[in-house]
Amino acid sequence: MLTYLHVKNLALIDEAEVEFGPGLNILTGETGAGKSILMGSVNLALGQKMSREMLRDEEKPALVELIFQVDNPGCVERLKEKEISVEEGQIIISRKLTGNRSISRLNGEVCTAAQIREISSLLLDIHGQHEHQSLLYQDQQLKILDAYGKEAIQEKKQTVREHFQIWSQKKKELTSYQLDEETRKREISFLAFELQEIEEAGLRPGEDEELEKQYKKMSSSRNILEAMAAVRGYTGNDNGAQDLVGRAVQETNRMLGVDEALQQIASLLQDVESLLSDVNREVSDYVENMTFSEEEFYETEQRLNLLNRLKAKYGSTVKEILACQEEKQKELDRLYHFEQYKEKLEKEMQKAEEELAAVCGELSELRKNYGKQLEERIIQGLQDLNFLDVKFEIDFEITEHYTANGNDKICFTISTNPGEPLRPLAKVVSGGELSRIMLAIKTILADKDETETLIFDEIDTGISGRTAQKVSEKMAVIGRNHQVICITHLPQIAAMADEHFEIAKKTDHQVTRTQIRLLDEDASVEEIARILGGAQITEHTMESAKEMKELARKKKEEL
Repeated sequence: MLTYLHVKNLALIDEAEVEFGPGLNILTGETGAGKSILMGSVNLALGQKMSREMLRDEEKPALVELIFQVDNPGCVERLKEKEISVEEGQIIISRKLTGNRSISRLNGEVCTAAQIREISSLLLDIHGQHEHQSLLYQDQQLKILDAYGKEAIQEKKQTVREHFQIWSQKKKELTSYQLDEETRKREISFLAFELQEIEEAGLRPGEDEELEKQYKKMSSSRNILEAMAAVRGYTGNDNGAQDLVGRAVQETNRMLGVDEALQQIASLLQDVESLLSDVNREVSDYVENMTFSEEEFYETEQRLNLLNRLKAKYGSTVKEILACQEEKQKELDRLYHFEQYKEKLEKEMQKAEEELAAVCGELSELRKNYGKQLEERIIQGLQDLNFLDVKFEIDFEITEHYTANGNDKICFTISTNPGEPLRPLAKVVSGGELSRIMLAIKTILADKDETETLIFDEIDTGISGRTAQKVSEKMAVIGRNHQVICITHLPQIAAMADEHFEIAKKTDHQVTRTQIRLLDEDASVEEIARILGGAQITEHTMESAKEMKELARKKKEEL
């Protein structure tokens, strides 16, 4: 759950800290006090874009920090799969924002906004003020049904995606073979020319590397021969090193009769003379073996030129050219046997389409089975939210084209009054009714979801009276198994709070700031009285607020 929120230098918020608790956390306050800014800061931490105007002081950075306590084993396991360590059961997400850039961190390490968004989907679910409008779109309705079916539907959808990819590939191949006879003849002629060009070259793997080494050696041979001639002169017997060392050996040997201590020097000089003799012999052998004919050099050069021309057209190495030759031969064979290959592709595509149709049918049946369950759950949930005579059904249609998501098209239909026919949501419900339907769906999905925290930003739009009471009870029900954070204007929902926070706008020395504080029992009653009575809070209003708080306490005990 979200245990801590820290916001700094954002819009009306100079600095604010909130420690949320388990169960139902309610945030109330006057219009314009900064409630949505506080909740919007959560979205900013999770990667939402921000305009420069949101900075309270443009000279300072804005900061949003979230701390989550993760206790759900399933959530911990999925975080580990994404290589996210949960240290002491905590996940810390922060985002520092300036006018031009932002830095996101996860457990202290810099990461991208995309990574934060991916991880946040495991930690919390945010329902904004206008999110219920998405219920009017059929693709969103299908996502809701698939989310309800969870693993069973997801597994079948994966099978559909795999078959769809196979079918799409076969269809693409077949489309590429819709050639007229004249085009086919031109392609055959061109491929035959290319294959002949490669075949006549008589290539062998590694030949290019060998030739390049030989050519480099041949083209450098003159410089090598000149250098080796100089080496032989320096080390040889014709006034070279060997001649000079030989003289030194003779002089030293002559003096040995005078002083035997010169024996070591004489021995070393003889070794040097022997080494020089070996060097001179090796140089001579190398020069003799390096001889080549101009004809051989010319042939090597021409062969390399041919290989380089082929490389420019068919591949960067002889190995790649030979692989290209093999592919072109296959293509030529297909063109020679065009009709047979086309017929083979058609059969393969037909088989792939039949298999795709079969798995799409299985997915559709699975969705219909879960759809019936979802219908019953939504009807029950709507009745709990004061839709007394509601009817709700999910209509299924088959689309004309296959997709990676199957070929189902669904439509949520509803009748909210007795005697009225079922009609699509978009043609029936008001904004307040849509909010309640979305709340019912969120409740149903929350029971099947491992997401610990649900955030509702003014979901009570267009709701009042008995319906407001029903919505508050539904919130309390969700709060038994999930952490719920809710911004509301309704006293019925505020009375149900396990933790009640007041968001207020304060002006001090011409400076306006948003502040937030946790309310105790008495302060919570006063805030509920303010919501009930507006500007004038009477003794009767206070009594009503106390009564509402007491009734909410008893109702939570019954739930």
